[in-house]
Amino acid sequence: MQRVFAEDTPWHVEWMDRVSPQVSEIAGRFANSTIFTRFVPPIHASDLPGKWQDYYTKWRMMTGEHLSPELIDLIAPLKQFVPPARIFDKFTYSPWHGGHLHQRLTEEHVTQLVISGGETDVCVLATVLGAIDHGYDVILLEDAVCGGADETHEASLTLLRNRFSVQLSVVTTGEFLSQATAPA
Repeated sequence: MQRVFAEDTPWHVEWMDRVSPQVSEIAGRFANSTIFTRFVPPIHASDLPGKWQDYYTKWRMMTGEHLSPELIDLIAPLKQFVPPARIFDKFTYSPWHGGHLHQRLTEEHVTQLVISGGETDVCVLATVLGAIDHGYDVILLEDAVCGGADETHEASLTLLRNRFSVQLSVVTTGEFLSQATAPA
């Protein structure tokens, strides 16, 4: 839910406007326990290892040497929740790389994660699968996630809903809020 995906860039995600009200609703109600993950491109393609160099050679215009730093920020409706909401920067699709997020959540005795954001078939998918691997009780808000292409968005939701039904609940924001209690 960053400006780089909401604004007119090569990584624009059209659906972001449609899901931001639900994401804002969740973040507003649970700001104290919200962590926004931000995808932060490197300054230069050569700053990352392996195939990431090829990726950022293709997307050179999206590296730090060309991209305005403000575009890494959260979209305006979400910035108001920080603090108390927190930001966790990541440099790959998955926020679990390096172990820092899992360590923080473990220290805070977090056992359940409610996931929203973009893109369903990239960062959201990596986040959900990593959370499942770490043993979290995962809730995915199907109307609070978005993708760049309808086909892969729907395919990702179908995969997650059908293949991981024991470790993952896929619900609407309304369904979640009707059963959720504010954290202590």
